[in-house]
Amino acid sequence: MTKGTGVSGTRCLVDIRSDGRYGWRLVAQNGRVVARSGQCFADHAACRAAFAALCAEHATLGGGVQHTAGGNGWVWLLRDADGRAAALSGRAYERHSTCRSAYDRFRALLAAEAAQWSSTGLW
Repeated sequence: MTKGTGVSGTRCLVDIRSDGRYGWRLVAQNGRVVARSGQCFADHAACRAAFAALCAEHATLGGGVQHTAGGNGWVWLLRDADGRAAALSGRAYERHSTCRSAYDRFRALLAAEAAQWSSTGLW
């Protein structure tokens, strides 16, 4: 299902995973995944609520760039007030500077469009 798009044409998709849990992913107009949920959720409503909370609280979330688990690339993430991953980069980056730029663009995108995403009922 799709959450409405903002000015950039970015949309949020809620997916059901093979284990029956849900996760969201933010997809750019060109089809690339910009970000994905940092956690899995028991049901569709909880996943929607988590994305809405991300939109509402984006300015207060901490985050940054770090090495991938294997140490051969870079990813960015945002953490909620409890320190859990709220959003993750859609992919790993070869260079720190490219990952940092993607992180900064995602934060700017949230600032510009979070109100639009959280106000629309199109899921």
